[in-house]
Amino acid sequence: MGGRIISCLIGMALIVAATVVTAADTREIELTDGSIIAGEIVSMSKGVYTVMSATLGTVRIEESKIRTIRRKGSAGAAGDAGGQVKSLQDKMMDSDEIMEKVRSLQNDPDFQHVLKDPEIMKAVQSGDIGALMANPQFMKLLNKQVVQQIKNNLSP
Repeated sequence: MGGRIISCLIGMALIVAATVVTAADTREIELTDGSIIAGEIVSMSKGVYTVMSATLGTVRIEESKIRTIRRKGSAGAAGDAGGQVKSLQDKMMDSDEIMEKVRSLQNDPDFQHVLKDPEIMKAVQSGDIGALMANPQFMKLLNKQVVQQIKNNLSP
């Protein structure tokens, strides 16, 4: 049971760090037709990404039309992510309210699916926030109400 809580805690810290670190990160979204859209991923809900592009404005892209998502011009963000994750973990562990929310995710089917995905767990273990943000299942977690509550509780 303790291992599951630790996994949840690490996963939640990475989710929150991902939203903080990549908030203004520009992504290159390569579509299945070969075209590329540059922009900030604002959200992902029901299989549709909402992207804010400097040239196209706000666009909605179905997940099935996306070949890949990669980071564009954010070399400094990844190096700082490890320290942010550790700091967020410490804040989470110091708050009974946040820990209760983390524990509530233990039985969430979407969270369980993410914890069982070897690709996602490899990204979690290596702190690869770019890979996590490019994963549709991980992005789905960002829209969960409890994740948003945890994020808001951790905001300064």
